[in-house]
Amino acid sequence: MSVTPTVHDNIAARTLAQRHRFQWWEPLPWLLALGFYFAFPRYLGFGTELLITVLFAISLDLALGYAGIITLGHAAFFGAGAYTVGMLAKHEIWTEPISGLVIAAIVAGAAGFLSGLVLLRTAGLTLLMLTLCTMGFFEEIANMAAEVTGGFDGLDSLPIKPIFGKFEWDVLYSSTQYLYVLGVLLVCFIFVRTLVYSPYGHSLTGVRENMLRMHAVGAPVRKRLVVCYTISAALAGVAGALWAQANAYVNLSTLGLDRAATVLIILVLGGYGRLYGAFIGAVAYMALSHFLAKAYPTAWQLGLGLLLVGIALFARGGILGIADRLHKRFSKERKSP
Repeated sequence: MSVTPTVHDNIAARTLAQRHRFQWWEPLPWLLALGFYFAFPRYLGFGTELLITVLFAISLDLALGYAGIITLGHAAFFGAGAYTVGMLAKHEIWTEPISGLVIAAIVAGAAGFLSGLVLLRTAGLTLLMLTLCTMGFFEEIANMAAEVTGGFDGLDSLPIKPIFGKFEWDVLYSSTQYLYVLGVLLVCFIFVRTLVYSPYGHSLTGVRENMLRMHAVGAPVRKRLVVCYTISAALAGVAGALWAQANAYVNLSTLGLDRAATVLIILVLGGYGRLYGAFIGAVAYMALSHFLAKAYPTAWQLGLGLLLVGIALFARGGILGIADRLHKRFSKERKSP
């Protein structure tokens, strides 16, 4: 029995193709990131931290923004990647940086897969608390296994080999680290962009919007959520590995609640479920934190908190949501006589 595509199906397919096509403005963030390298050579350490935060936020956005997996323990996988690279380098088992990223992604992805098999049987507040407990479990293991992980003091002075055997790590200005992290971020972003605009990515959006309906049409919901959680964990592991390599040390802060909460705040601020929300949110959060801490050293978090409350109450969709509404309003005004 053949099924003739309806007008709605044709429109949906055309819309999907248009969204998948690169827009004229999409190279701008990357050109700005490259321009930052030349314009602010003394702030490349800050820039490297920003790019790593963007990648970590993208990994969380894949799970939370696209699949609707509510988690507050994503730092578990960030820390898994960081400690994988740190322990391999400190004990002189493996110090090559790029293959180290692959190993970190595999370890973090395996942790995401195994925990996802159990955690994704639940939902809502139960899932939120279990992800938090998972992060605490990882942190306590790292703290107790002090002979291997360094415990509370962590692992410092990690001996990382030059990139491609030629480019030495720049301890003073982080120029090598910045370009290295930017390159890895670009590769990971292209992968995530391709994934979310694929049929699999749209099935994740369907699960987020109406899980019961996806069950009704016979979609393997739990399987797709576990796969998404695994990929998200692997990307977070890459971000953690980059952090360890760029800073040449790793400690318990990579597994802390502060890191998990910060990346969640970044997505709320920028707009989750959007490819560039992680970019906007990370830049806005880190810039605001820097300037508010400089102006009000003892109360900067209060100002940031008030801003986030305002965003949550009056600007659903974050900064990108505000931009979308303004664009639609100006477009209507231009069209109206």
